[in-house]
Amino acid sequence: MPLEYLPVIFFFIALFYSSVGFGGGSSYLAILSLFLTDFYEIRSTALILNICVVTIGTIIFIKNNVLKPKLIWPFFIFSFPMAYLGAMVKLSETVFFLILGSALILAGIFMILKFVNSKLESQEFSYLKKFALGGSIGLLSGISGIGGGIFLSPFLNLLKWKDPRTIASLASVFILVNSIAGVVGLKVAGTFRLDYHLVVQLIIGVAFGGSIGSYLSNKKFDLKLLRILTAILVFYVGVRLVLFNGFGVRI
Repeated sequence: MPLEYLPVIFFFIALFYSSVGFGGGSSYLAILSLFLTDFYEIRSTALILNICVVTIGTIIFIKNNVLKPKLIWPFFIFSFPMAYLGAMVKLSETVFFLILGSALILAGIFMILKFVNSKLESQEFSYLKKFALGGSIGLLSGISGIGGGIFLSPFLNLLKWKDPRTIASLASVFILVNSIAGVVGLKVAGTFRLDYHLVVQLIIGVAFGGSIGSYLSNKKFDLKLLRILTAILVFYVGVRLVLFNGFGVRI
């Protein structure tokens, strides 16, 4: 597939992921790995695209008064420094994609369980739980090269922490903060690399897709089908990464 098609593909990825408050970094990484040979360029590019998509989503959430700073700030106390430290960890390409794939399989399962299990009572989290959850997922996001919202959001939705729109707004800001920390970590470690010509084209694609997805999410459209498809996509990307990088099997 020619590189010229990537902006179109990334448009639809951003549309899908932004509808549930995600940036799409996991799928950007998986697809870029098919076209680019520089492992650090792949990570850097995915983080920049993440920042672009969730910045749009965060602005829209703020504009629509969905974002609730008093509820979400504890998640960020440890997530930023841990994401920064995680981004500085130098892993082999194989180990990196195995960690990412395993995490995405788990995230996909959590997302799917949300739709089949509606009996759990809602739970309130203490500050300590928010600190611990934010820090642990921040570290995982830094190591995996994505924002971490794809891990945090399904878990909170499954436990019915708050309504889906509040969780989606938290996921957007969480991804934004951790992606910025990841970029800083890569810069300090000397592993931040970009093909600026390609990145500009991809940013245009994800900006349009992210804008549409965030708009649909904030207008309270029934996005259940889109969210189920996103969960399936997350799970598939995870399985594909594990099978290929662990066993050399392509699906």
